[in-house]
Amino acid sequence: MYQYNGFDTAFLKQRNLQFRDQVQRRISGALSEEEFKPLRLMNGLYLQLHAYMLRVAIPYGTLNSAQMTALASIAEKWDKGYGHFTTRQNIQFNWPKLQDVPDILDALSEVDMHAIQTSGNTIRNVTADHFAGAAADEIEDPRPYAELLRQWSTDHPEFQFMPRKFKIAVSGSAKDRAVTRAHDIGLLLKKRGAEIGFEVIIGGGLGRTPMIGKTLCDFLPKNDLLPYVESIVSVWNLLGRRDNKYKSRIKITVHENGLQEIQRLVAKRFSELRPQFKGQDQTLLNALKNAFKAPVWIDVPTATFHENYAKYPNFKSWVDINTSPHRNNDYAIATVSLKTPGQTPGDASSAQMRVIADLAKSYSHDELRISHAQNIVLPHVHKSHLFALYNGLYPAGLATANAGLISDIIACPGMDYCALATARSIPVAQEIALRFKALKLEHDIGPLQIKISGCINACGHHHVGHIGILGLDRAGVENYQITLGRDATETVTIGERAGTGFDASTIVSAIERVVLTYLDIRLSNRETFLQTFRRVGASPFKAALYAGGNEGKTAA
Repeated sequence: MYQYNGFDTAFLKQRNLQFRDQVQRRISGALSEEEFKPLRLMNGLYLQLHAYMLRVAIPYGTLNSAQMTALASIAEKWDKGYGHFTTRQNIQFNWPKLQDVPDILDALSEVDMHAIQTSGNTIRNVTADHFAGAAADEIEDPRPYAELLRQWSTDHPEFQFMPRKFKIAVSGSAKDRAVTRAHDIGLLLKKRGAEIGFEVIIGGGLGRTPMIGKTLCDFLPKNDLLPYVESIVSVWNLLGRRDNKYKSRIKITVHENGLQEIQRLVAKRFSELRPQFKGQDQTLLNALKNAFKAPVWIDVPTATFHENYAKYPNFKSWVDINTSPHRNNDYAIATVSLKTPGQTPGDASSAQMRVIADLAKSYSHDELRISHAQNIVLPHVHKSHLFALYNGLYPAGLATANAGLISDIIACPGMDYCALATARSIPVAQEIALRFKALKLEHDIGPLQIKISGCINACGHHHVGHIGILGLDRAGVENYQITLGRDATETVTIGERAGTGFDASTIVSAIERVVLTYLDIRLSNRETFLQTFRRVGASPFKAALYAGGNEGKTAA
């Protein structure tokens, strides 16, 4: 992975010194909250419902054991002993005191981490496939390109005060695990003959106006990546709406101007910018590729793995559900679930973070990933180490075999923390997971993605869940609307509301009726919920949802 050089270290030290002074001036009263707000947002500091929240960048979701240990120490020393991993591969600390934030940033800098551009109208953390560099189906590791984009965008003078925030995702596989079509720019590595390039997708996004991104360029040569992305952002920075924050994203700009006009403007800007790139970006890219070289694989027998797999049913279940194929057949990609039923989705205690850090150092070539599903991934685990890994996870409550199952719920913090939220997300997620644990149906149900957002901003990605839940406020009452049969992969679709919403006391039972209907009408236990929905449509599920007339429902 990328290691900071002297420039990075000096730059970060200067930024932290600047912010320390700004914090001191805010505490003394020399800066008002209005004056301080843009300064704190540039350093990832939000004012939430009850306290400040610090969002720390984890670029493209990759970190090492020392960095994870540092996050655990921060949670212990300056927060309430836990952190919350997000759908954008970051971590949030929900309870820091303002006077402590400069010390937190200094502690982060010691392990090559920061909170720059995790908020504000800038280019946010560049995300990537959490299996990058390990997946068996990967064309090429996308992380060097993500790091190139990160370095280019960090404090880029042209892009610090854009119409709105801007999100970029990169995927190296035909199977899209980075939700690229729900980003302002999505970059999919593709092969055309022997040549590798990018499909460039723009104008995706969720929120109050969900849209699926459109292909701007079907095949972009790799060498053109940086000037082409800069051309897109430059065009939008000039064209984007600043008069209405609800219409200030590039998806609206593409919709209002048309894809062809955006293509024309980007091509014109690209023709101006491309000659200015004389190869320095490619020199840097080649150096970055060296930083992301695969580790030296160990070569030992896997016989003990197969013996333990056959002998221990719980271990077998965890392997079947929580591991994925690796590019090296003797290895596996292991997903560590942060979704034990009853747990807050995405939360990890400082003790759990330390356990995961130690296990990654011992068994995953010192690499970890944060996934879009708010879990932690150990990308390079030799099969002979899987049993030891499982036994290391189990005492810490981290060996739940539910990756991709109904209790592996994506949820935003909701009204328990967020000042923008209009309903609670966490209790709903917890109750659903516990309900299906009690019913003992989870493994029979199979792959089923539930995603919950506590407001229209859709941080929980409810629009693209197999079952999506949106919490809203209806005259002071929490109202939960349901969408059905949608997807966040390469076959991405955006959900439509099933009908009137449900109150907090009935939403879990409503979800149960949907799932039981699926079990009744599927052709076999190999037909997934999504496959069944696409075969039969929404009608039988809507009939189940509203079988009791208006009981338990609230106004839409």
